[in-house]
Amino acid sequence: MLIGIVAISFSSIFIKWSDAPASVQGMYRLLFTSLLMLPFARPYSGAAFALRRKDWLMLGISGVMLALHFLLWMGSLKYTSVASSTMIMALEPVFIMLGAYILYKEKSTSSAILGLGIAIIGVVFIGWGDIGLSADNLTGDLLSIGGTVAVAGHLLIGQKLVARMPSYLYSLIVFISAAAVFCVYNLLSGIPFFDYPPREWGIFVLLAVVPTVFGHILFNWLLQYASATTVSMNILGEPVGASILAFLLLGEQLTGLQWSGGVLVMSGLAVYLYAGRKKAVKVKEALPSAS
Repeated sequence: MLIGIVAISFSSIFIKWSDAPASVQGMYRLLFTSLLMLPFARPYSGAAFALRRKDWLMLGISGVMLALHFLLWMGSLKYTSVASSTMIMALEPVFIMLGAYILYKEKSTSSAILGLGIAIIGVVFIGWGDIGLSADNLTGDLLSIGGTVAVAGHLLIGQKLVARMPSYLYSLIVFISAAAVFCVYNLLSGIPFFDYPPREWGIFVLLAVVPTVFGHILFNWLLQYASATTVSMNILGEPVGASILAFLLLGEQLTGLQWSGGVLVMSGLAVYLYAGRKKAVKVKEALPSAS
């Protein structure tokens, strides 16, 4: 979880450094990640052939949702700051908690909801000093909200699918699907595929290796051991890491209120995870021991 949080915190920095369209960044990010994963996919070929038609349909939908997330959220960083965009992204657990309740009847404890509330307040503190009233900021905020809803749907579908298939295979198929969606989008929009300087290609590779391999793939793997709500709560650490990196690498200034918000985010995250751990222990104690 900690490795994943640090890794995805670099995502917004790399995106800010790039001048390429968000759809091109997203396409090569997912394409390069898929190429890195393919040599290790052979052991999962049997599981791929065992997938049902419904599974392939859900994998395709998950890929579309992931592509939509990258397109909207990466696009938001062209209009607003790292702190504002990642602050809105931290609302992801709210959408997932609602979706998990509606789709899977998954309930959360009062302690978990308290932790979520503390973390959300902290995230608001982080972005408070950076949210403006300009048209650009508003556009960026709306794009980030759309990207948040899309990734919530992606994770909820993933929670269902990784219960029946290896998370590695799930990640690979979804990444290829999302890359194909970006390819069609760029083709229809007339966006060039190859006319980019070497610096941009280096950023595309960094986006694939750091936040995708060590971030999204790790979070997909964690879906085998934790709910989508719990995994998404760990993504709340991204605004803290991203804001610190933006301060160090991009010169984006942070106020005392924003630093305090970072402390609240991590505190809320700790409360949520502790509540989930207590719940898991109670369930384990309630199960009869096999003798």
